[in-house]
Amino acid sequence: MNFGYARVSTNGQKLETQIDLLNAAGVDRIFQEKYTGTTTNRPVFNQLLAKLTEGDQLTVTKFDRFARNTSEVLSTVKKLFNKGVTINVLNFGVIDNSPTGQLTVTILSAVAQFDRDMILTRTQEGKDYARKHDPNFHEGRNNKYSDEQISQAYWLYKKGTPLQTIIKETGISSATLYRRFKKLTSENK
Repeated sequence: MNFGYARVSTNGQKLETQIDLLNAAGVDRIFQEKYTGTTTNRPVFNQLLAKLTEGDQLTVTKFDRFARNTSEVLSTVKKLFNKGVTINVLNFGVIDNSPTGQLTVTILSAVAQFDRDMILTRTQEGKDYARKHDPNFHEGRNNKYSDEQISQAYWLYKKGTPLQTIIKETGISSATLYRRFKKLTSENK
């Protein structure tokens, strides 16, 4: 049987492109999850690994869908080869348990880890530069609600309006209100 595996790292990312590619490759069943590749605890992937048996093929769109860590990729591939499973990486080809296949896996997983490490290094360098040269730089997402909206909600709260009423009227979650109220009061000290 030909099993497909699609993974993205965050809930905000979409699986559709990978699923379309896997369907076009003729997989029989697709396992999918939204789980970071930096951890080995991926429940759906582990379920898929347990299901694979001799003669099966595991198809992924790219090598980094397995993981971004060379030792993890090598360990997973070794388990698959020991079970008699072949691997089809759509942007590369079918890899089997031959000396050439094992060399290919080792090289490709090392390159994938190197690429990830380089991305992290460049990202950190960019952040460091921005911290030093951009007085408006801040990490993380932009606030969904403006300071004015939070100030208005805080004013209502200070006037005695119940928090649940503020939440219903503004659509701002209690967690956001508490976090931003705390920030607002610490800035005004």
